[in-house]
Formats: sequence, C-alpha cells, structure tokens
Amino acid sequence: MGAHPLVDHLSGRLRGGGRPGAVLSLGAGSMDGSGVRTGAVARYRQTRELTGGPVLAWSLLGRLPAAMCPIGSLLMVSQRTGSVWCGAAVAGVLAVGQAVGGPLVGRAADRRGQRRVGLVAAAVNGLAVLALVAASQARTALGWQLLAALVVGLSVPLVGPLSRSRWLWLARGRPDRTAAALWLDGLIDELSFTSGPAVVGLLATLTGPGGGLLLAAGLVGVCGTLFARHPTAPPGVPAIPAGAADGSGTAARARLLTLPYLLLLAGMALLGVVFGSVQVGVTATTEALGHPGVAGLVYGLMGLTSACSGLAVAALPARLDLPLRLRAGTGLLCGAALLFPFAGATLPGLAAAVGCLGLAVAPQMITMFGLVERTVPPARLGEAMAGLVSSITLAQAAGTVVAGWASDAGGPSAPFLITCTAAAAALLLALGTATGTRYRRPEPPAAPAGEARHRPERASA
Repeated sequence: MGAHPLVDHLSGRLRGGGRPGAVLSLGAGSMDGSGVRTGAVARYRQTRELTGGPVLAWSLLGRLPAAMCPIGSLLMVSQRTGSVWCGAAVAGVLAVGQAVGGPLVGRAADRRGQRRVGLVAAAVNGLAVLALVAASQARTALGWQLLAALVVGLSVPLVGPLSRSRWLWLARGRPDRTAAALWLDGLIDELSFTSGPAVVGLLATLTGPGGGLLLAAGLVGVCGTLFARHPTAPPGVPAIPAGAADGSGTAARARLLTLPYLLLLAGMALLGVVFGSVQVGVTATTEALGHPGVAGLVYGLMGLTSACSGLAVAALPARLDLPLRLRAGTGLLCGAALLFPFAGATLPGLAAAVGCLGLAVAPQMITMFGLVERTVPPARLGEAMAGLVSSITLAQAAGTVVAGWASDAGGPSAPFLITCTAAAAALLLALGTATGTRYRRPEPPAAPAGEARHRPERASA
C-alpha cells in the first residue's frame, strides 16, 4: 500500500491527458453482456499498447517491497524481541520515512529524471533493507534498528507514484488511454499494497521472519532498477519559477490545498489508520492464538477480495458518479470494521473479517484518486497524487504505533477498537462532504490542435 512524487511538470505537460475529466470514465467499462470481463480486458489491452508489456510487470513487482517492508519489519522485530510494541515502533518509523522521503525522492525525479533517481533509490533501498534484517537478526539495540528502518523508508524508489506519472505522460491528449491507465494502475497499486503481506506471511512460515524482507531487498534491487531503466522513463526538467505560466496560460504553481483536496487527504489518512491498526491487530491476535506465522497470510486475504472488487469497478455504469461511490465504499468499510470486535477472536473469524474489509479497499482508493483530478489544477496533478500516498502512509504509521501500544496495554483485540473508530470517522466524513456539488463532474475541453502529431509512440517491449 501496500504503498504511494512531486512530478508537477509531467502533469503540467499533459495538456489534454491530465485535464479535468480525463478519468471520469473510471469504472464505466465497455459492456457487451460480459460486463466486468469486457471492461477489464479492454482497459488492460489499451494500457499494454500504451506502455509495452514488460514495464507493467516491473511496475507491479517493484511496488511489492513498499508493501512488504512495514508488515515484514513488524513481524520480524516482534518475534525477535518478544514485544509487539517494538515491532510496531520499527514499522512506524519506516512508514514515517516513506511519508517524508516520498516527496523528496519525487522532487528529485521531477527535476533530474526518473531513470537517474530511480537507479540510486533502488540501490540504497535494497542495501538498507538488508541492513535492517542484519540488525534484527543480530539483536542489536532498538535504536540501530529504528535508524535502519528510517533509511529504508526515506529511500523507497516510489515505483507506484512514478508509474502513474509515467502513464499520464505517455497518454497525454488521449483521455481514453488516460482512464484505462489510471484504472489499471490503481488496481495494481492496491493489489500490491494488500498482497505484499501475504508473501511476507508465507515466507515467514517457510523460512523465518526475515525471509520476506530478504525477498523485498531482491525485488527492489532488480525490478526497481529495471523499471527505472525502461525507455518509457520521462526526462527531468528544470524547476518552474514561481509565477511562471504554462502553455495554457494558467499559473504553473496554482493553489493545491483547496478544501475538497484537504477532505480527500483526511479520508485517505483515516484509511491509513485502518490499515495500520488491522496489521497490528492481526499480528497480535495470531500470536495469541499460537499461530504467529500466519499473520501475513491472513492480512493478505484483503488483497484477494480487494482485487475482485477492484475488477468489478470497471463494470460500474458512469451514472454512479464518484462521490456516490465514495460514500458507498466508506459505508462498506465501516460495516466490515465492526466485524472485528465480534469475529476477531478466532482464526476463521479473523480471516473472514479481513476478507470483508478488503471488499471496500479497492473501490475506495480508486475513487479517491479519481476525485483528485476534480479538485486540483492540472499542473499539480502528480503532486496531489503523491500527497494522497504520503497521507495514507503517514497515517498508517501513526495507526501502527498507537495500535501497538494498545495491544501491549489492552490485549490483542484492542487495536480493532482503533480500526472501528477510524472507519466510523471516515464514514461520517464521506457522508458529510462527498457530494456532487463539491466534486463536480467537469466538461472535458477539446484537445489542443496538433496534439495528435506529438503523441508518444507505444513503448517498445
């Protein structure tokens, strides 16, 4: 997330591709009687034609380490120290590093190009993950493990946010390709965010608590490097001076922090608290039940159910506008969260509650990313998306730390009270603010003349 740069120059150069309305068709897949399958397959083919096949694989696999490291560090440190709080502290510091380092790495990629920055970040991140594993296995002081976790977070290569900016750059001027790419990328991002823990849990069962992090180091070193080196990587451009104008005559540094966007940041933050508290609750509960190795597998069920609901989004009719989808998805999230205090005391009940929660995740995340384009200037679309990623990451870190303290103080079920509180707050926020008046569906402007002559060619495989 499982996951999540300031690349405003890319979105500023999108012209038509980054304009308001480009993702309005999110979820309104073509229908010929086969519904979900037709919409999903058509959008996948459009995105593959746009990007080329291999880079999609590198993008998926390169995102997994960002989802694997928080739960992997939580499991590893908790088992090595015997304290869930210590594991939560390491995972929380790692997530704080991701939230702080994300904009810094993104700004560097924005100015110097994705290839150069991505290669450096992949190398540093892989070495930092190995250092964290070594520090934990050697049972060094907690401070050294926190330092290693901080470096891991600060150096995350941001494959997910950079992928979104890359697809938008390739699809500029073609709203159908833009919508298809953002839909598929949202599904990949959410799938990697929630399936990474399952991989960690499986490897923890088979090889020990550090196995997942060792795989994460290998994935970021190999797939992160291949993603950065791919020919589709956009070049960097110099910073735009304050007050300068882009090609459309609008201010390049137009206002970003509008009220609708701040409300989306708040909603994403509450979703992050849900993720963080559920991770800790699942870890503490499975340990109390005598099955600590299955924590990642149970949490990974969220990825399976979330992937199914994400595919179903492609079949939703366009008349079900994004604010309505957000309210419905948040209601489903709250209902699923309320299952944990009642069903979370047994392993089957815990797995069922996690699976139900996953049904709400993909629709909610895809919808919020879609609403961003209605709230911010096109020249700052990439920066706004990075802000959502930082919001959920930082909130997940806070939720992890607080839930770890609650687990040690109140028992393994205590973190789920935090889950229910955050989900209820998210529902109240959505019901009160996610309206068609605040998030209006804009009319897409006509593409600039001559845009077709400058469309990027399909990426080579």
